[in-house]
This record gives sequence, structure tokens and C-alpha cells, in this order.
Amino acid sequence: MLRPLLTLFCLSVSQPVLAQNLSAPQPAPFPGAFPAPQDAPYPGTIDLKVDATDTSRGIFRVQQTIPVAKAGPMTLLMPQWLPGNHAPRGQIDKLVGLTIKAGGKTLAWRRDPVDVYAFHVDVPEGAPSLDIGFQFVSATDPSQGRVVMTGAMLNLQWEAMSLYPAGYFTRQIPVRASVTYPQGWRAATALRGTTAGDTVTYEPVSYDVLVDSPVFAGRHFRAEDLGQGFTLNIVADDARFLDAKPAQIDAHKRLVDQALKLFGSRPFDHYDFLLSLSDEMGGIGLEHHRSSENGVPPWYFTEWASGPGRRSLLPHELTHSWNGKYRRPADLWTPDYKTPMRDSLLWVYEGQTQFWGYVLSARSGLYSKQETLDTLAMIAATLDTRKGRTWRPLQDTTNDPIISARRPKPWVSWQRSEDYYNEGMLVWLEADSIIREKSGGKKGLDDFARTFFAARDGDYGQRPYDFDEVVATLNSIQPHDWAAFLKARLDQTSDRAPLAGFGASGYKLAYTDEATPSFKDVEKRNRITDLSYSGGLVVGGGDEISTVLWDSAAFNAGLTVGMKLLAVNGVAYSADELTAAIKAAKGGSAPIKLLVKAKKRIFEVDLHWHEGLRYPRFEKTAKADGPLDKLLQPRL
Repeated sequence: MLRPLLTLFCLSVSQPVLAQNLSAPQPAPFPGAFPAPQDAPYPGTIDLKVDATDTSRGIFRVQQTIPVAKAGPMTLLMPQWLPGNHAPRGQIDKLVGLTIKAGGKTLAWRRDPVDVYAFHVDVPEGAPSLDIGFQFVSATDPSQGRVVMTGAMLNLQWEAMSLYPAGYFTRQIPVRASVTYPQGWRAATALRGTTAGDTVTYEPVSYDVLVDSPVFAGRHFRAEDLGQGFTLNIVADDARFLDAKPAQIDAHKRLVDQALKLFGSRPFDHYDFLLSLSDEMGGIGLEHHRSSENGVPPWYFTEWASGPGRRSLLPHELTHSWNGKYRRPADLWTPDYKTPMRDSLLWVYEGQTQFWGYVLSARSGLYSKQETLDTLAMIAATLDTRKGRTWRPLQDTTNDPIISARRPKPWVSWQRSEDYYNEGMLVWLEADSIIREKSGGKKGLDDFARTFFAARDGDYGQRPYDFDEVVATLNSIQPHDWAAFLKARLDQTSDRAPLAGFGASGYKLAYTDEATPSFKDVEKRNRITDLSYSGGLVVGGGDEISTVLWDSAAFNAGLTVGMKLLAVNGVAYSADELTAAIKAAKGGSAPIKLLVKAKKRIFEVDLHWHEGLRYPRFEKTAKADGPLDKLLQPRL
């Protein structure tokens, strides 16, 4: 009987699924498309008023008057795809209390069923404008998002404070904005305006310029004229953190000077650094054409001597005025904030900006040369041990802002992250060494920057570019097969990071049992014990594992992010106890015994690591200065 039953079973499972009597629905039709953005003037100027005085609850109150040309259907949009975010990061969840009126009569609005950033309304006959009101309820705790308002300061971003009409390029929509700030506070932005009491009314600008001109305001405020049209605007949690010494301000003046010497042009009429010194308001680093948002810990100035900290942030964001804002990838530029952005050229936009950020840090003296080399060694080591490069090419990481939105990753060394920043920098470092070698030292990437990012002074529009223009400009500086060079590093997987630029400069990535001062500074400021190269783990504040490298000794021992270390070789855990055990196990064979807690379970783990403590640094292999040494020298 077995055989006939088996045959019957086989016949039954071989019947096609489509032959089964299942319900088969059809898709619901999608609503009609929105009006495509047109490069035509909007009929009228939007009036935008923001009340930013409710600092205790973090609530911004918005009133808008939007002129309308005719009666009938109209669509209003909240910005979704945000420049500098490279992804749809608009905070639609925090827009509440929306009302739309015409002639004092409240109108019904409908959120689009597909695009939740869009609101549809029917404009009645004879209505000259729509009166709109809503609140933006900003995060009051980091678990809700970035905190942008505290009792001492605020960061106002116009894309969160406004709606705009669909159907127009945003550069064609004029806006007149005003903000009422808390009593006695001072505000800074690239916009210019007039003050009456605590309200500042800004000069009318196009909507894209408005969105590109955020505000920092605060009770404790200091402004420093850096010369040449640049201002450093500082807000702090407490007045004592504003105590910047003249030598520290001078370093920022040198940053301005070195940037202008590098690029040779000014794609802006003036430039405002917005700098917050805070551990209450959320940190930020975001580029704009005539300004930048920079959020650093409060001790930026007061603990200057203990290490460079985040002093490369301002050079990075300033570089973006040329690379990313004025010259922008063609597939990333969009006419409005609804059109999706494509990130294929972020290895130029962010990678070369990362490159110049560190170069300008060194040239200005914000970083010493040794601090720069030590920081680059940490970056090189991180990328060189990132196993994810064996399956995921660098080019694919340009999709990460959309894929992961910077959410924490359990296995970042295998998943990879936004590696187009730092690995892109290494590619450009190698390109600089090639140009210098082939030109006999007469040219370098400075020549590319001065040519590719050349601007008409005062022009803060945009000039898009594509891959072919990047290649053509490189070839105009120094002939080489640049297309093949770039495609190999962008599209191919590999076992090792692209470190050839260091080798050509006479430097070798090495590991010693003593951490560099820069490595120790990072550990101290981030409150971590970094054993990435000493077993493959990082322990965060306290005793919790924050990182495990894929296929490392820690990985093979079964450790993972979130586990807590209770004991090391039978002794209660401490960072000193763990590093001492790793040091003592060098050259031996016995495992390091770790007592670990994972949620409710407690168990012992054998960590087989016998190479001791290893910390990255560069060793000089050549006596003469190489391309990297010359690259980091200030321009006279």
C-alpha cells in the first residue's frame, strides 16, 4: 500500500496553485498624481509667523498665509526629502493641530492616502488666500528624536515650520518669515532681517533659500567676526562655556582663510557658522549654502587642550558650501521636497568633503598634524577590519541613508554603513597621491578642487554634476584612467580597505600595545573601552557591549551587542580588569573567562584571543615628506 499512497501524494502536490479555488482580489486604484513642479513664479508671497517662546514644552506655533490664484483643489506639502539628509526625513509625525481657513471659515482638509506629507483642500470661490495654523511638537526626550529646544537654546529648521504649495519649483515660491523668540534671547541665521522687541522679521526669500537658512538662538550667545564675511555664532548651555580664548578664535579664522585659498571662490554673499555647545540640545552637523548647523559638547572651548574632539566638524560643513550645495550631484538635486533624491554620487558629495574637512583641520591648526595622522589611522583600521566589504561594494553604501536612516545596527562591520564618507575619503587620498606622483609633485587634489568647485562669487544657486564630469575634470588636471580607477574602488568588493594613498605617502598602518592620544581621547569622550583590534569588541558606558566585529574572536565566542560583562577571569568586571586580562593572555593558549548576562541568562564565555592589546597608528616608512605630508601643510 505504501507505493500507491506515495504516488497519490505526489500527484496532489504537483497541481498548480493557480488551479486552487481561492479568492483573487484586484488592487484598489491609486489616487490621481499631484501636479508636477513647474519652474514658474508662484502668484504671491507666503507670510510665515513662528512663535518659538514655549521652551518648557518644546512647542513651536505656526501661522501661515498662503495666497491662492484661483478656486478649486489645492495641495499643500510638508517637506519630506531633505537636503543634507539624503533621505525622506521630514518629521510629519510632529505636525499637529492643523487648521486651514479662508475668509475666516474653516475648511475641511484631507491627508493624501498615499503620500502622508500631502494635504488636499478645496479653495472656495473668491478666497484670496488660505490661513493655516498648526503646532510643531518637537522632541522632549532623545527617544522621540533629536531635541531642538531647551530652556537655554533652540534650533529652528524652517522645513518643520511650514507647508508649501505643490506644483512649483521651491525656488519660485517667495516667503516672508518672522519669529518671536524668548525674551532676551539672540538669534543667528544666514537670513537678514529687522528686530522689533523679541520678534525678528526676515527679508523675503525663496522657499528653498528659507529652508536652507536654519536658526540657532539662545540665552547665552556670543558672535565672533572671523573676517572676510564669516561669523561664528555660538549658543551654550551656560555662559561659562562661551569662554573661547583668542588663540581658539584665531584657529577658526585660519580655517576661513585656508578654505578660501583652497577653493579660490565664494559661492555665497556671507557665511554664518551656527555652533551650539550643549549636552541638552541634540548634536548635529548639517550643511547649508550660507551657513551650517554644528552641535558639539559644551566643553568644545573649555577643554581644548585635552584633544581635538569634534573640531573637524566645522571644516567639514564649511566645505559643503562648495561641495554639496553649490556643486551638487545631478541625481540628488530636486526641484521640490517631494521628489525623491538619488544618492549615487555621495562618495564625492560626502567622501571628498570628509577629505577636505580633515585637510583643512590640519592646515588651520584645529588639529595638529599628528592628531590628523592618528585620526586617519583609526579610520583606516576601522575600514580595514570591516568584513562587510567582502560582499557589499562601496557604491552600494550610498543607499544607506534611505535603507537604514542611521538606525543602530547589530553588526555594522558586516552590514556596512555610510562608508562613502570615510572610505570615499581614502579613495580621494589615493587620487591625490596619483596626481602628485604623475605630475612630479606639481599638482594635487587642490587643483581639482579649485577647478571643479569654481564659483561666481556670491552665487548661491546650484550647478549639478555627474560621474563623467568628475572623470573629465580629473583628466584635465592629470591624465590617467580615472574612470577605471573610480569604478574599481566603487563597484568591486575586496578584503582590504583602499590604503594605497598612505603607502604612496610613506606611511604604513601598524598596531602597537599603546593607544595614541587621539584614540584615548575618543574613548574618554565617548565613555567606551575600544577593543576592536584586541579581540573585536567595544564596551560602552558601564559594562554593556556596544559593538562586536563580525568574525572576530569576540564574535566567535558568541558575544553580541547588548550583553553585559559581569566578571573577567572570576573577578568583577571593570575596563581595567578586561584590558589587563587581554594583555596577560598574549602569547598564551588559555582562554579569557568572561561571565556574561544576556537579558535574564547568566553564563560563562571563553574568549580565545592571544595577540594582546592592539591599537592602530601610522608608522613612517620614508624619510622624505610624501604626498600626505605636503597635503596637510597650510597654504601660504
